[in-house]
Amino acid sequence: MRDAILVLNAGSSSIKFAIFELPAGAGADTSRMPSRQPLFSGQIDGIGADGVSTRLKVRDAAGKTMTDQPLDAAPADGAGQHRHALDCLLGWLDANDEGIRMRAVGHRVVHGGEKYARPIHLDAAICKELAELIPLAPLHQPHNLSAIHAVSALLPKLPQVACFDTAFHCTQPAIARQFALPRAITAMGVRRYGFHGISYEYIAATLPELLGTEAAEGRIIVAHLGNGASMCAMRERRSVATTMGFSSLDGLVMGTRSGNLDPGVLLYLMDNLSMDSQALARLLYRESGLLGVSGISQDMRTLLASPRPEAQEAIELFCYRVRREIGSLSAALGGLDALVFTGGIGEHAAPVREKICAEMRWLGVAMDAEANATASGAGNVRLSRPDAAVQVLVMPTNEEWMIARHTAGMLG
Repeated sequence: MRDAILVLNAGSSSIKFAIFELPAGAGADTSRMPSRQPLFSGQIDGIGADGVSTRLKVRDAAGKTMTDQPLDAAPADGAGQHRHALDCLLGWLDANDEGIRMRAVGHRVVHGGEKYARPIHLDAAICKELAELIPLAPLHQPHNLSAIHAVSALLPKLPQVACFDTAFHCTQPAIARQFALPRAITAMGVRRYGFHGISYEYIAATLPELLGTEAAEGRIIVAHLGNGASMCAMRERRSVATTMGFSSLDGLVMGTRSGNLDPGVLLYLMDNLSMDSQALARLLYRESGLLGVSGISQDMRTLLASPRPEAQEAIELFCYRVRREIGSLSAALGGLDALVFTGGIGEHAAPVREKICAEMRWLGVAMDAEANATASGAGNVRLSRPDAAVQVLVMPTNEEWMIARHTAGMLG
């Protein structure tokens, strides 16, 4: 039997998963953490989607598709749908690899509030506290909790660990997290939290492998660019400032999210278009960003391949806002030593990296065009010229392994 950890990242209509083998004796001894390569990974798509069949897709360690199959009809309620999806996944594992024994489940949980600054064992009381944070992350937190409740129902004796997207940013100075609002409101938890923290934590842990121990402690900006996008300024591999704030709407232009927006725009829409909170949420979360500006797609690959001027405008706006935030984060750091690209766009869209860096020469950024053109999907790559004042890197993130590592440590 092979001991393993199941990592779950549950959304409204999908569950991403990965299964990492746990070497004998793994636990608090971090030298025996799981391999970075999962035994299996994949996703369950179409959960609760009208007119779309739910499908289970599983890949092996080499990336080969092992199954891509529709699942039986699920119950109508949301919690039942997640439970049904996970039951199907566990059933497939039992039928196809009887040698795996699950030791624990690690979950990505978007919001940990002000209390949870590190991973934690889950129990009923903690789940209740996390449910109280749903108003702070209404599009993510309920589905994270649905997966936790589903595992509790299916495997009630299995330990579960929550890893929080907000936790990495708890090292920021208080002034960086404060809004200029009345204290009675900020006392209610209205502050800058920041997200994508598990991704940033992985990059921070891996930086010494590329930059060396001393340089990794310097002034570094990590650009996590994907359908959801943010950036983080690090010093001594700790978060100093980040572009996302109270919610995952803030900061950069994203696939369907607006990013930074003058609050006066919302007042205008409420007064002149009679938009309520639900209409505004739909506009800002689902209808804006690259999709809204282009009117074509939220997918950067589609926009890069399109000759239409609307697509080019969306790309230019995305890159412009990244450059502005690099300037802002560099000011928070007092300079810049390295810029790291990660995430789907950051790792694979060479034209986007080129557009961003071409206008950052004033900061000491000088990109090697050939290295940039060949870097996409190639793993850890240095993009800057040898004489550049600022090092530019591409580093694939690995949030699932970070969660597996924390979960293994909690077992110890």
